Amino acid sequence: MGKLSVFILLFTSYAAYSTWVYTNGTDRGTVMNAQQQAGKKIWQQYNCTSCHQIFGLGGYLGPELTTVISDKNRGETYARVFLQAGAVRMPNFHFTPEQINDIIAYLKYVDTNAFSYKHGNEQPTP
Repeated sequence: MGKLSVFILLFTSYAAYSTWVYTNGTDRGTVMNAQQQAGKKIWQQYNCTSCHQIFGLGGYLGPELTTVISDKNRGETYARVFLQAGAVRMPNFHFTPEQINDIIAYLKYVDTNAFSYKHGNEQPTP
């Protein structure tokens, strides 16, 4: 009977924790506005994830962009320049000023939700 009790306790705990995580455990109370949603749609349409990472997920050809907006060495201007003109390894997609503003708004949203990246949970650089 002891093993069954431990199993039931562990299973119930896991189920309760999983339910909490998948419902509101990761909700930080932030909701994307229309401009941020438009930027996310452009991000997906142009498959930016194939080269860039957000929250550690994506390609490795371009830089990781989770905190590009708040980064002291990069920032919003840095992001705008690359979106406007491209670079050696980044094609110029000829984004309109509105599209650039939408993508910047999306990157700001990502940046403001990068709690673990900004509060010491990131991996130290070698």
